[in-house]
Amino acid sequence: MTRARVVAFGGGHGLSASLRALRHCVPELDLDITAVVTVGDDGGSSGRLRAERGGLPPGDLRQALVALAGDHPATRRTAGLFQHRFAAVTAAGLAGAGGGAGDPLAGHAVGNLVLHGLMELLGDPVAALDHAGAMLGAVGRVLPMSRQPVGIEARVRGADPDRPDEVRTLRGQHQVAVTTGRVEALRLTPAAPAACLEAVAAVRQADWLIFGPGSWYTSVLPHLLVPGLADAIISSPARRLVTLNLVAEKETLGLSLADHLDTLRRYLPELKVDMVLADSTAVGDPVAVERAAESLGARLVLAPVAVIDGAPRHDPAALGAALVPVLGADR
Repeated sequence: MTRARVVAFGGGHGLSASLRALRHCVPELDLDITAVVTVGDDGGSSGRLRAERGGLPPGDLRQALVALAGDHPATRRTAGLFQHRFAAVTAAGLAGAGGGAGDPLAGHAVGNLVLHGLMELLGDPVAALDHAGAMLGAVGRVLPMSRQPVGIEARVRGADPDRPDEVRTLRGQHQVAVTTGRVEALRLTPAAPAACLEAVAAVRQADWLIFGPGSWYTSVLPHLLVPGLADAIISSPARRLVTLNLVAEKETLGLSLADHLDTLRRYLPELKVDMVLADSTAVGDPVAVERAAESLGARLVLAPVAVIDGAPRHDPAALGAALVPVLGADR
């Protein structure tokens, strides 16, 4: 039996949960996993590195690599090192949680610095990610959606709570992610960034394409706005799965799960989907979600995929258990 080639799109914690879930599938399904990651982050450590030194923001790429890190004790320690974040150093020279004015390392994750250093050393982000993947014993490959960093802009109604009918343009991933207004239009700058050729090749050769979970406007939809990647997604012979979020985030307040699916069609009208996976409790009105899924050509699958403590987080083991019969169908 040939390996099933799976490409997962996203960024941040949502993509990390998806990749960890796919790893749980590996004992039962022989998977070849590729993560395609957004490159629009401009906040925190990634934003500082991007502003000060240029290049791709490394944070989401780092999280994807760590999610795919191997199980050998040495690689697990390396994964822990990648995630270690420098605390601020106080005037007394002791590490503390706050302040850090003038401390250039405060707030940086070690993995962000390693990735940025590798990108400068090797001169190519894909080579840098492949090298970092080898350091971590990664069980899959991590690729950027584009070799050039992008900006994320949104036209938002009610960004100012005192002017609920006013529409403003918010610039930057962080500003869009934290808005409590309603996003009415999304775009990238530059408007047509070049797609990563290795990511395009992976999409064209895939058996499954997986979108979500994750921040819809800042992690999931940006992939559909990269022309070369969008074309590959449409023309790929792969089947397509959308994993829905458990709750609305700040940037999607007021959007139902059915609305989330409608936005996919809005930004890529030619997109066809085979399966939509939603948590059986968080789905709310399953009839509305089922109709939205059917409008994309998809079948709705319900499963308990949230952590049992009630927090709005996907449980990678439960999500993996739900994915096994879906990805293993007809194999």
